[in-house]
Amino acid sequence: MNRRKAISLVTLTGFGAALAGAAYKWWSFSHTPDLAFMRQNRALIDALCETIIPTTDTPGAKTAGVTDFIIAMIADCTPRKEQNAFITGLRDIQSHCRSRYDKPFEQCNPDNQSAALTTFEQEAHPWSGIAGKIERRLSGRSFFTILKDYTIYGYCTSRTGATLGLSYVYIPGTYHPCIPLQPGQKAWATS
Repeated sequence: MNRRKAISLVTLTGFGAALAGAAYKWWSFSHTPDLAFMRQNRALIDALCETIIPTTDTPGAKTAGVTDFIIAMIADCTPRKEQNAFITGLRDIQSHCRSRYDKPFEQCNPDNQSAALTTFEQEAHPWSGIAGKIERRLSGRSFFTILKDYTIYGYCTSRTGATLGLSYVYIPGTYHPCIPLQPGQKAWATS
């Protein structure tokens, strides 16, 4: 075989592999999401939310009912590619914890749960520049970004989070653009 045929064969093989990988990636983002799997793993989503906003002297995300909010948002208000990314992320974090700690995520201790979420947070950082914009446009937000955004949004807009976790004034009175905060004062919640 001469050199030109070998180079063209290697080029075609590489192009075919790249095309097959791109086709699989497209299929994984566009197929019908398995929303039943997400609903069956409420305990996992509870544990993930509680790891992001734990119960301290204020109620945590689990107490605020953030899991129901996340399931409703994923099922009804999230694009298909992000639904698939979230459900794939749930599967990935379970397999990560089973392979590393020999337990599902919800049975791991808080240090292991935090370490697992830190791993997924580090993987969630998109590329910078134009490549990052293209990646976000094609694949949407990552699993961790969706989880964190919906957890914080669900907590801060829940009655429990807004009244007990944040400083909430039902009838605020007049507008004061700059108010000094007292030491240890909670952040303000808006309706």
